[in-house]
Amino acid sequence: MWSDNETLRDLVNFSHVAEIAAERIVGAKGEPISLGISGDWGVGKSSMMKLLRTSLEAREGVDIRFVEFNAWLYQSYDDARAALMETITATVVEQAVEKKETLSAAARKRAASLFGRVKKLRLLGIAGSALFDYVTQGQIMPWVAGGMATMGGLFDGDVTGDDLKKVKELAVDGMKKGEEFLDEEKPEEKAEAGTAETETPRKAIQAFRDDLEATLAELNITLVVLIDDLDRCLPKTAIATLEAMRLFLFLKHTAFVIAADEGMIRQAVRTHFDDVALNDDLVTNYFDKLIQLPIRVPPLGTHEVRAYLMMLFIDNEASLDAGQKEAIRLAVCLRLGETWKGGRVDKAFVSGLVPNCPSGLLNRLALAERIAPILTTSPNVRGNPRLIKRFLNTLSMRTSMARIQKVTVDEEVLVKLLLFERCGDKDAYAEMLRAVNESEDGYAEFLADMEARSRGDETKPPLEKPWNDAFHANWLSLDPALAGRDLRGALYVGRESHPIISRADELSSDAIEVLDMLLRMNSSSSTVDAEVARLTNPEIGRITDKILSKAKQETAWGTPTILNAMQSLAGASPVAEASVVAFLSEVPSNQIKAGIVPRLSQTDWGRRVLTSFLARGDLTTQTRKAIAAAGKTN
Repeated sequence: MWSDNETLRDLVNFSHVAEIAAERIVGAKGEPISLGISGDWGVGKSSMMKLLRTSLEAREGVDIRFVEFNAWLYQSYDDARAALMETITATVVEQAVEKKETLSAAARKRAASLFGRVKKLRLLGIAGSALFDYVTQGQIMPWVAGGMATMGGLFDGDVTGDDLKKVKELAVDGMKKGEEFLDEEKPEEKAEAGTAETETPRKAIQAFRDDLEATLAELNITLVVLIDDLDRCLPKTAIATLEAMRLFLFLKHTAFVIAADEGMIRQAVRTHFDDVALNDDLVTNYFDKLIQLPIRVPPLGTHEVRAYLMMLFIDNEASLDAGQKEAIRLAVCLRLGETWKGGRVDKAFVSGLVPNCPSGLLNRLALAERIAPILTTSPNVRGNPRLIKRFLNTLSMRTSMARIQKVTVDEEVLVKLLLFERCGDKDAYAEMLRAVNESEDGYAEFLADMEARSRGDETKPPLEKPWNDAFHANWLSLDPALAGRDLRGALYVGRESHPIISRADELSSDAIEVLDMLLRMNSSSSTVDAEVARLTNPEIGRITDKILSKAKQETAWGTPTILNAMQSLAGASPVAEASVVAFLSEVPSNQIKAGIVPRLSQTDWGRRVLTSFLARGDLTTQTRKAIAAAGKTN
């Protein structure tokens, strides 16, 4: 199984984007800067954030302190503005405590005042109130969004009770340090620092900004605030967090990095202004005022998806140690940087990096090569790394289920069916399920002509909707071909998505016996006719549906054996007769042979079908003559 959490291991050569972002932050030389890392859900924004932090930590000659703020973590617990203020203040005060001996008295006083001001704003209820927006000249009303103050390094994906406990403990510890630091100052110094009761809210907030900027300068650090998972929040929490940023934006020695799906943020803005007509330009302007440097996570092309799949398989290979895997990763990323001039990351290249590459890994590298184009172009995946991982995890789960339940399944068949389930048309998938359920041997025989056509056999009929789009054509051409395979086992282990409905689930035991008789009929039989007549009309109707599904596989209507069953059913029930007549009336003219005429001319309903055939203008001359002759005889 592959973890769904963000990673520091760059598998698709994204590090260069993180390096560019790090250069911009360092190159600002203390001037304020805000960056937005945008991209769809699951494309790797959080991983890009971690790569950016790693790149910044490796820089020499600049002292950077990080604040990781996850708005989603504390949603519905506290106020986003106050939580962000406390988180940033805790980090700055912690640095002041560490550098206490080297700080001037004025600097210590300013640092101490930060906690005092936040505490005052908390107690007065200003940090999360409409007054905060007023005094900071905001335009968006606040909400109580939720949160607890915290410092970085706690967030590893899913929120647990343990996470919240750690968050609370560190927040309390940070406040305690700040209060101890604050208590060292004389009461009159506290008052001078801005805790006097006569100070107005606007002055308190401006003083907070001034003291924070001066403290950062005195400490000679750059504060990098990393805000992640904003697009997981409810609109009001997302907006409250963005509004809280305004208190700190454009302060020297600060850099804000926001990772979010830009479309989700824009929707949050629209949701907030529910009573105001907003055009797209106004929504865009709101976001652009917050973000100076937009960075979009590059979408994965076929080269990157193929490399990503192969590296996931490499990471899961037990025969390779960590050092070998890292060497392969570096070589793959280097190669990806050369794809613009013809370099390829394929089975040959990657297997060449693995000494004595195991046969199982070779097979998986070949699999990655085959399915990468579909996972790149399918509208339901589009090369999304998280969806690709989930695809492989589902495949792993079904393989394990087959092994535990002793179901014989070819892994390549599982892959192909899972691709279809994930990316294919739901009606087309349902058609395949019906064919397998109704088949005696679990075959989807109707796929045979379409698979042959997709592999270049021009003698087969062209693909029709919904099978004639790019995905289905590519899927049909993938190995292995499925028409001649028993698919019941593969569909059984995937039944959590689509239930298996067998004939036994729909029919009584008597009806199942009659259906088996009908499917084995080579000629008309009064015995079978009598057994059919004993069934109820609903059961005859269900059996007729199954027989007609089988009849759809016929391509030449002279005297196919399935016609015996259709005649038996039509003679037993008016409803079945109507269904058989409707079916035969839709048979293409080029499939109707003269041999069917004597059989149909024996019954009233059959003669009605022949009359409808005769009305067609494209019937073959031979068949037309046979119908005319039968009419004269009758």
